[in-house]
Amino acid sequence: MKTIFLMLALIATGFTQLSFAQDSKSTPETQELLSIYYNIKDALVSGNANLAAAKAAGFAAAAGSPEAKNFPENSIKELLNSASDIAKTKDLKKQREYFSDFSEQMFVLAKSAKLSTAPIYKAYCPMRKAAWLSADAAIKNPYYGSAMLTCGKVAETIK
Repeated sequence: MKTIFLMLALIATGFTQLSFAQDSKSTPETQELLSIYYNIKDALVSGNANLAAAKAAGFAAAAGSPEAKNFPENSIKELLNSASDIAKTKDLKKQREYFSDFSEQMFVLAKSAKLSTAPIYKAYCPMRKAAWLSADAAIKNPYYGSAMLTCGKVAETIK
């Protein structure tokens, strides 16, 4: 009887270690979502509402694909809703408001799933009281664009 319990414990440990090893790897799907997120951020930095809407629609399509099924379902639903909100409007001010929630949801996903092999910087804008993710430590504020391009600081780095 003890032998059976020992064998079951070893098997369970093996499966647990295998699942953790898979979670720690960045996949093309995770990299694509992060890349599209960065494209939305860059469009907001440049003040291009049409491009931000188009990229947000692309994010929604990628997040809704079968390849994204490995992510927590509630995270994907929230990201889809926020991306859809950004995609539905051409009002830059509204897009920047929606981007705040979108960024927080993306940060939660980035903390729970390996989205990239490169560091992900979480920057914070004290004027807007909102954060965003960036591939670079250099500040390019998507909430104010050229009006306050360098307003903010790196608050956290996900490695």
